[in-house]
Amino acid sequence: MSGPAFQVRKCDVLILGSGGAGLLAALAAYEADPALDILIAVKGLFGKSGCTRMVQGGYNVALSAGDSVENHFMDTVRAGAWLNDQDLAWELVSRAPGCIRRLETVCGAFFDRSSDGKIHQKAFAGQSFDRTVHKGDLTGIELTNRVSEQIVRRGIPVLEERRAITLLPVPGADGRIAGAMLLDIRSGDFTAVNAKCTLLATGGGPTFYKYSACAQELATDGMAMAWEAGVDFCDMEMVQFHPTGILTGEGLQITGTLLEEGLRGVGGHLLNGRGERYMERYDPERMERSTRDLVARAGYTEIREGRGTGNGGVFIDVSHLGADFVRKNFKGMVDRCADLGFDLAGAPVEVTPTAHYMMGGAKIDTGCRTSLPGLFAAGEDAGGTHGANRLGGNGVANSTVFGEVAGREMAAGAGGAPLEGFDSGTAEASVAEALGALDVDTPGVDAPGEEDSPYSVRASLKELMWEKIGLRRNGADLAAGLGEIASLGERAARVRAGGGRAYNIAWQNVLDVRNQITVAELIARSAIERDESRGSHYRDDIPESKEDALYNVFISKRSGEAVIERRPVRFTRVKPGGEIASAAEPVNFVD
Repeated sequence: MSGPAFQVRKCDVLILGSGGAGLLAALAAYEADPALDILIAVKGLFGKSGCTRMVQGGYNVALSAGDSVENHFMDTVRAGAWLNDQDLAWELVSRAPGCIRRLETVCGAFFDRSSDGKIHQKAFAGQSFDRTVHKGDLTGIELTNRVSEQIVRRGIPVLEERRAITLLPVPGADGRIAGAMLLDIRSGDFTAVNAKCTLLATGGGPTFYKYSACAQELATDGMAMAWEAGVDFCDMEMVQFHPTGILTGEGLQITGTLLEEGLRGVGGHLLNGRGERYMERYDPERMERSTRDLVARAGYTEIREGRGTGNGGVFIDVSHLGADFVRKNFKGMVDRCADLGFDLAGAPVEVTPTAHYMMGGAKIDTGCRTSLPGLFAAGEDAGGTHGANRLGGNGVANSTVFGEVAGREMAAGAGGAPLEGFDSGTAEASVAEALGALDVDTPGVDAPGEEDSPYSVRASLKELMWEKIGLRRNGADLAAGLGEIASLGERAARVRAGGGRAYNIAWQNVLDVRNQITVAELIARSAIERDESRGSHYRDDIPESKEDALYNVFISKRSGEAVIERRPVRFTRVKPGGEIASAAEPVNFVD
């Protein structure tokens, strides 16, 4: 390669990702200090990629006089099976009212209203109060569009189709991060962005499962980079599966796309292949409004035990609610189903549990700081808030709330601080490694019969994760799965993509699957360590929970090896079985 291996660009704040967390972080950092040089880099197209835009259901927030942030907090930690970092959970629920107010007044987001003019809040499963704010069933599009407009209005620069491939450390031993290496997907060129503060907001996205509901460009890039840099992770075994992903024809990429929780919240029924409302067997009190972990596992069990549909799914049925009601309240899903040949308003729709969200991630404090100085994380890249199971509606709240927190903290840290340079050796090695996945001498894509393709490796990974490290697990499968992940890692290391560097999708898929394998291994190792069943982590061989020994699973890379340990859960606000005291005011706006 002629010329320099990479260009260098400097800024105060580098934000990787433009979903809810990245957008709100950029806006908050700008509002805190407009003089800052803020740069957003997004793997896809600005405002058109990531998972926030895909949010259908809504945003949990205590607004009603009958609700409180304390109620929201208790629902969150109960759903999380008491593994939550309670300080993070409290930040989420107490800051959500102020955040939703700013989304309306600063960004112009317009949510559905009740007849009295107040924001309408609908029912979501697993909650003691109807507190989910929404814009029909297309809430994510409303939020993304309105906040993106504010980013453009303020002139904050955005680099589109730039994937981060490596976090760049400051020379020395303290692990401080000074930016990231970016790969321009359009040209194949590299840019080292030197920053005072860097935010991981790339989204998690467990797209390495057979069925997944996430934006398909997501490949756990942020988590993989953070792992290689030495960040501490927590509770990576906790992967959430949504109960109702659309089941379409074999091999169609849209299989697994969500039919959101609001369908169950308003009274939708889940039926097996025999027409039975099978939730009577698993949670006869809450039925379809039980928590996601239990409902998803119930559907999976029905399918595995032969009571599913002929295509290997179950049904969700809302037709009894009336076609007009369904079309009015769930227009987006009605249209999506119609595109696939289903009549959501008039007949049952075939669905399957689908991988949806990762509760684990880089461990952060209440300022979104990771264990490495200069590196922040928010949204699905960050772990600790949701414990063993996330409430539906807490995801976009989590992204926006902690995006704001991260933006403010980075602005405070970057303002007036010196810009430290990055380690050139790490930068050069990252470019060489990325180019090593590209065989520029081979025309076309992947030489048949000579090497694996990234697609065959990823197909094997999806099947493995679904069968052995999915909704139901056991020690033997987990151990075997870990070994198979290692073998897939060896295959992925040998994969080469032919063709040039510009818009080489095969090359991008090689880099994707390598990151996915890295994170899949963290999930498997953490699942082996957790010798109990809790929340989204269910082991057939150990179905009990250890109520007398609650712990978080931490995993870190030290001297090139994975180090795993259990740390007792810190009950900073309430102990299991207790109740947090209610404040005098029902709603607590925290700026």
